[in-house]
Amino acid sequence: MRVAVVIVTYNSADVVGGCLDSLADGARGVELADVVVADNASADDSVAIAEKGGARVVQLGRNAGYAAAVNAGVAALDLDALDAVYVLNPDCRLRPASIAPLAGALTPGRGIAVPLMLNPDGSLQPSLRRMPTIWRAVVEALIGGLRAGRIGRLGELVTHPRVYERAGVAVWATGAAMLISVAALRATGPWNESFLLYSEETEFCLRAADRGWVTWYEPASVIEHIGGDSAVNPMLAALLTVNKVRLFRMRRGPLSALAYYLVVVSGEAVRALSGRRTSRAALAALVLPSRRITTLEGPR
Repeated sequence: MRVAVVIVTYNSADVVGGCLDSLADGARGVELADVVVADNASADDSVAIAEKGGARVVQLGRNAGYAAAVNAGVAALDLDALDAVYVLNPDCRLRPASIAPLAGALTPGRGIAVPLMLNPDGSLQPSLRRMPTIWRAVVEALIGGLRAGRIGRLGELVTHPRVYERAGVAVWATGAAMLISVAALRATGPWNESFLLYSEETEFCLRAADRGWVTWYEPASVIEHIGGDSAVNPMLAALLTVNKVRLFRMRRGPLSALAYYLVVVSGEAVRALSGRRTSRAALAALVLPSRRITTLEGPR
């Protein structure tokens, strides 16, 4: 299978070199046809490091967001000469021969394949998600997303380790590492650039599913992902929360969206009262339009 890689960077000089270094071994068993780094106006040495690592660089000229950079990277590829495109965060490290199982998973009807994701210490990094629903939002507001994920199918985040031991269909998964067939890319269309960061991968997976393309989880493919900024960065936490409410409204209509919004606001309000900085930022962004984030000035 002929695979191209698109890596999105934004002030990623400390991590993108390691990602590029891991590609040669990670691509064993497939033809690595092209590597493109789409850069969101980094102020550090991201571009120089990417070029030194052998990648073609597409510069967006501003921090246009993850989806816009993915689209720019894909636009720079010759899709007629490819079978699939691997979208990566720069803080990912591929294990040897890790692309081949994903490529093999893209059988007819499967348009997206995602790997088993690990933290740098080797522990599981939950990356699979269930369909967003009002009921799941209620449960997560009451007991938190991590706890809800451990109880049956109550939470949106899939956290039980046994689920990650077997391959299967996923509703959606984190966009940090996502192999997409060219056929699915063409049928689904560009990533939605109205999502600056977060929920763009959710929207893409759900839109692909609307067109008949399955997202497939393949644990035979393993990748290390540093990640984690949204758990500690109030700005990113606010953006994550606002965008998931926006996406629910886009797909479910005004009445369901209002109920979902009120549930999310209630949950963030409770956690904000307990002193959580990320929840205070999310609550402000939800209820005060002037606090909405329209550009990113901090780290991804």
